[in-house]
Amino acid sequence: MAGQGRALIWAQGLACGGLVAMAPGVSLLLAVLLAPGILALALDRLQGKPLARAVLIGGAAPCVGPIMRLWAMGGGDSALTGLADLEVLCAAWGAGAAGWLCSVSLPLVVRLVLDGMSRSRAARLRAERDELVRAWGLDDPPGRQVSD
Repeated sequence: MAGQGRALIWAQGLACGGLVAMAPGVSLLLAVLLAPGILALALDRLQGKPLARAVLIGGAAPCVGPIMRLWAMGGGDSALTGLADLEVLCAAWGAGAAGWLCSVSLPLVVRLVLDGMSRSRAARLRAERDELVRAWGLDDPPGRQVSD
């Protein structure tokens, strides 16, 4: 199992090295535009790296257009022109930040919604139980605690 992980890391390093050797302009532009995702990848310690994946996916979407333009222009010096475009840089880093924000905040929002739904259902069930006790003329069981 550990050998497979190491082999994957070596293969990824080989692919990155090949990209740098064959298309240095494209790799430079990708490295700068995906810098937040690469940083998140290095810092995320959770299994499966969910935070890093969200940041990388968010940041990769705005990178497609600039990379295609750079590829069509032949790469090279045009990469510096792409790096100088602050709109592209802000879009890529902003989308990465949006991915981070979603991965951090959505679990909290879902938990709040589910807690609210369960409390609402519990209140409805308690009201229905009390109504049935009154309708059937039953006394409260001796061990029953008064609930909210």
